[in-house]
Amino acid sequence: MAFIDYNTKNKVTIFPGVQSAMEHSAQISYGCVTLDKGVTVPVHSHPHEQWTYVLEGQMEFTLNGEKQMLLPGMGAYIAPDVLHGAVAVTACKVIDVFTPVREDYRALGE
Repeated sequence: MAFIDYNTKNKVTIFPGVQSAMEHSAQISYGCVTLDKGVTVPVHSHPHEQWTYVLEGQMEFTLNGEKQMLLPGMGAYIAPDVLHGAVAVTACKVIDVFTPVREDYRALGE
């Protein structure tokens, strides 16, 4: 797994309108995520630490009740168990990194 082509890697559906090509190491889950324009990722939480980085598009991100428009080059750090969600204002491409590994996402790809 030293080299990964996320362009050809099978994608899994995380939420309707949200797909991710993911890989997992012993410590992290790393995902190249696409969000369709207008899709809403419902407010939720999980025990994982998460980093989100926007590559393309615009998304309104809600983090612990605070909203921020994220543009390319911007991101968010989500501490464990903090409520968060997003609305894709345009089609988006983002990188999501989780620690510890998202075993639920690993199972989606099997």
